Amino acid sequence: MDTSARDRIIQQRMAKRRRNVFIMKCIIAALILLMIIFGAILIKVGIVDGGFKKTFGGRPKTEEGGGAETVTEAETVPQVEDETILAQADLMAAQYDYDGAVDLLTQQPSFNTNTRMQNAVADYRARKEACVSFPVDEVPHIFFHTLIKDPVKAFDGDEKEAGYNQFMTTIDEFNAIIQSMYERGYVMVSLHDMCVIGEDGSVSRGEIRLPQGKTPVVISQDDVSYYHYMDGDGFAQKLIVDENGDVKNTYVEDDGSISVGDYDMVPLIDTFVDQHPDFAYHGHKGIIALTGYEGVLGYRTDEVYQTREEERLTDFQRVFLQEHPDFDFDKEVAEATKVADAMKADGWEFASHTWGHINPVAYGYEATVQDTERFKKCMEPIIGYTDVLIFAFGADINDWTEYTSDNEFFTYLKGQGFNIYCNVDGSKLAWVQFGSNYMRSGRRNFDGYTMYYRPEMCEDMFDVEAVWDDTRTTPVPPL
Repeated sequence: MDTSARDRIIQQRMAKRRRNVFIMKCIIAALILLMIIFGAILIKVGIVDGGFKKTFGGRPKTEEGGGAETVTEAETVPQVEDETILAQADLMAAQYDYDGAVDLLTQQPSFNTNTRMQNAVADYRARKEACVSFPVDEVPHIFFHTLIKDPVKAFDGDEKEAGYNQFMTTIDEFNAIIQSMYERGYVMVSLHDMCVIGEDGSVSRGEIRLPQGKTPVVISQDDVSYYHYMDGDGFAQKLIVDENGDVKNTYVEDDGSISVGDYDMVPLIDTFVDQHPDFAYHGHKGIIALTGYEGVLGYRTDEVYQTREEERLTDFQRVFLQEHPDFDFDKEVAEATKVADAMKADGWEFASHTWGHINPVAYGYEATVQDTERFKKCMEPIIGYTDVLIFAFGADINDWTEYTSDNEFFTYLKGQGFNIYCNVDGSKLAWVQFGSNYMRSGRRNFDGYTMYYRPEMCEDMFDVEAVWDDTRTTPVPPL
């Protein structure tokens, strides 16, 4: 990721933090104002100078005025601000960003006189010193597809059940998996924590420092587009930003009403991190691998929904447009962008899963170029720049040997700004490869197929029997 892209993400995260701090300040200021008004009323009716202080234990003024005993509004506000800053620093330290927490406190005007801040800085520095570097070559990378909210609808015996059973995970399974991972000391990190990308395009090993007993893990999710074919099969409809500024899912109930909640990985992880902030290294969460041919995040944002080119429309898209005669393409793009911005501000990243969910080598070089151009034209304006390519179908553009400039796919994709490449390798707990100008990460799929046929590939993170959803039909169909 280039410096400007990192800066944009950092600015978005800080904007959310500033918003939360601002809200807290407003609440505190309102309380202070109410206290001042209440005090003024008491003084006006003649209670404070005499009876009130005697009755409620307040100290009477001295003959000199006793000003030193009075806490004024001007004194209270800085104290409240310091408490807010301390809470923010504690959160950063809980997420192992000790340097950020130290910088935040030492830059405060009150630091030199605030012993609590000074003690906190000493504590953060000691905790950082106790951390150890984890070998980035051994960082595991796991992934999920869209989660099943209603297993009864997904496993209903139709022609799509087999695929759902093989490749999907239910919400109950996911929640149990994440809880187990947390209890075993796993911590979510970004792929960009694992490497350092130079301005010249070079890629080298990064450093991840965690307390003893903690293990970094990358979590990604494929196809968060909520495809048309999934309608009515027990999956969420799309992602939205709710009235609190949180990212949630919508879900179409049987009666046609829309419910809002944690129905897929993004809001489920958000809620989990709210309760367990130490599960997110420096606030980093997962990475979402998106296709674009039916839009992103549940919004129909591909250009074909606007141009309605007959030769490019699928049957699903024709039906959708017929059923939505008031469809507003520009509004759809704006809403998707709003969601993507909120996610990035809250620790999420995006990756290309190719625009058309293609295997580059199988489709050929020219088709790969066309697909990449569509990704950049239709998707980057919504999700922003990304330098991560997570291949569809678990494919890759080479075998396990290193990428070289002789590989025309790599040369083209590197030229398009992709520095990190992810395939699927279910044979190893972790697989990472560094070249001079790229990093590769092999992913493990946690789904029905892996849990049923290869439970040993899950044992480091969870016990399959403990998380298995009995609503699944068995045996899971073989591949």
